[in-house]
Amino acid sequence: MKKDTHPQYQEVVFHDTSSDFKFITRSTMKPADTITMEDGKTYPLVKIEVSSASHPFYTGKNVFIDTAGRVEKFMNRYKKKEQNSTDKM
Repeated sequence: MKKDTHPQYQEVVFHDTSSDFKFITRSTMKPADTITMEDGKTYPLVKIEVSSASHPFYTGKNVFIDTAGRVEKFMNRYKKKEQNSTDKM
């Protein structure tokens, strides 16, 4: 195996900004930000928007989008086309 071809792993804190969840893991990322955790050590910090703590698949909380307006618009448009086709007969 060639030396110095693989990146070096280091302990990094990933911070889920949407749920304020932090976890320490090993990564090859080298971020500029740092954070001091409860154990008193300072770790590099990577900010992420979604993790298992905030993703709907893992939390079981679905985000409901108001689709009633979309459905009503579609139905109104469909009715107009249907009325125009019956008027032509």
